[in-house]
Amino acid sequence: MTQTTARPARDFGDRTSYDAFMRVVESRLTTRAFDPRHVVPREHYDMILEAARHAPSGANAQPWHFIVVTDQALKDRITEYFRDEQIVRAKLKMKFPTPDYRGLATAPGFIVVASDFRWVRAFPVLNDGSELDRMYKQNAERILLQSVAAATMSAHLAAAALGYNVWWVTAIGQEKAQQAMKPLLGIPDELSVLDIMCFGVPAKPPYKRWKKDLRDIANWNGFDPAHFMTDAEIDEWVATARHKVMYRDAENVD
Repeated sequence: MTQTTARPARDFGDRTSYDAFMRVVESRLTTRAFDPRHVVPREHYDMILEAARHAPSGANAQPWHFIVVTDQALKDRITEYFRDEQIVRAKLKMKFPTPDYRGLATAPGFIVVASDFRWVRAFPVLNDGSELDRMYKQNAERILLQSVAAATMSAHLAAAALGYNVWWVTAIGQEKAQQAMKPLLGIPDELSVLDIMCFGVPAKPPYKRWKKDLRDIANWNGFDPAHFMTDAEIDEWVATARHKVMYRDAENVD
């Protein structure tokens, strides 16, 4: 007869693990220029991707692929695309406080995050062309994107735990971006590039950006109407606050 050993009761009052985790979360800081002299060892890329692959996903489909890019010529080509995009935005007068994408080329490496949207078939869908099927497929795409975002965030936290700062590049939803990057990296047409993650030692000291107060986002047993913003209030925030919270130290945000 096999004898099993009972697991010791968990002490839910012990904050040791939580406090250690929060130190990592709070140290996940964005930087947009890296020290190019620092070489990230291959082991660290593997450790970061190991964290990413343990992320939760809908239907446990794990619909992600990661392409590590350390070749400087490839990094320069990808940076060139974003620099061109920066110029396009300026000409369109979008008034979006676009970062200086030249800093991308200084990153020791990129982790390009891709996914295959055919994985929506793993989630609840009817595949009968009905209106209800359309609704389910819309939700299936959200499930896929949430799954990939969970893996990407796990990678960010792993990089932070290793002492690096990061840059989460998300401005690649346009078809033009897909056409620019897929051939460079040999990514099949069926896949979509969703994000690029850069990490490394910052070129200058990073700073903590402003975060909403917990009281402004937490709701108990229903949504607090006081947290709802009207269209006018959101437009006002975009016009007067967005540029401050994107690129200023939290201590310098009015």
